[in-house]
Amino acid sequence: MTKLLRNLVALCALVLVVSAGGTSDARAEKIRIALAETPSDELAAFFVALDRAKAKGLDYEWTAFADEELAIQAVLSGQMDIGFGTPYAVMQKSKAPIRIVFQLSKLKFFPVTSKKYSKLEDLNGEPIMLHSRGGGTDSIANVIEEKVGIKFGTRSYVPGSANRVVALVGGQTDATIVDLSNKNKLMKQHGDQFNVLPMFEVDASDEALFGNLDWIKAHEKEVDIFVKALLSVYRDMAKDPTIIRRETDPNGPIGQLPKEILDSLDGFYTDAVEGGLYDPDGGGRKAALADMEWYSRAGQLTGDPASLNIEDFWYLKPLESAQ
Repeated sequence: MTKLLRNLVALCALVLVVSAGGTSDARAEKIRIALAETPSDELAAFFVALDRAKAKGLDYEWTAFADEELAIQAVLSGQMDIGFGTPYAVMQKSKAPIRIVFQLSKLKFFPVTSKKYSKLEDLNGEPIMLHSRGGGTDSIANVIEEKVGIKFGTRSYVPGSANRVVALVGGQTDATIVDLSNKNKLMKQHGDQFNVLPMFEVDASDEALFGNLDWIKAHEKEVDIFVKALLSVYRDMAKDPTIIRRETDPNGPIGQLPKEILDSLDGFYTDAVEGGLYDPDGGGRKAALADMEWYSRAGQLTGDPASLNIEDFWYLKPLESAQ
């Protein structure tokens, strides 16, 4: 398992670039998208939205970075136009006018451990494996510490819930935080070996789409096409989760994933929709308010959440226009 884990982590460290040009509208400028991980079942809905946007004239290329921090830095530096992540600390501290335009997913994550632990309090002083420094699982760990009154031991970082499950099964860690899909897979296959610890409800953003506000305003046409495509997919998916599998391009990056992953897309998105992972309205003001409170408690925003200005973190016009 150790060799498999090394291979999976090495795969996540690769930087992949794929271009897909739309041809129906020559005026639309290509946008450069920074993904925070390599294509997986979790990104299938996003790629369906990209295909819909391409049909409307969007020209784009995507790059998969090893983690959220690198994706954020790529947008800050101007290397990329649109990124994945929740860069609240960066938005508050940086002079760059970074803004979120769409909530891609909520923080529906679950602490899973070996049988050594049965409740969150048992993790006081214990090491834990998380996705990335400053990312969603890191913030969950911070809020767990604050709400439960514990302090984790050493934090290690392995991008990708599936990779952390491999580490857990292989004995490289006794505690981690994973997404809904990988929690379900783990308990279905190894439920007698691991525990899902009781967890409080979270509605804040895990992944969001963000960009430099100056760039967004200068490329209103492209951003509008993109946001409308995302919104249409999320609303269709809420009504029928199997739309993702049926619209997945067999020749695209998701279509090239292993057959067992493609065969499980219906189950993944059915569970995700039922579990409240996606907001069919794209988050907007409601998500922004939840984020203000969550990321303040997580230590990534300073100041009283009630005093924070939504417009300092979100640019709502594209989403409101799409709705």
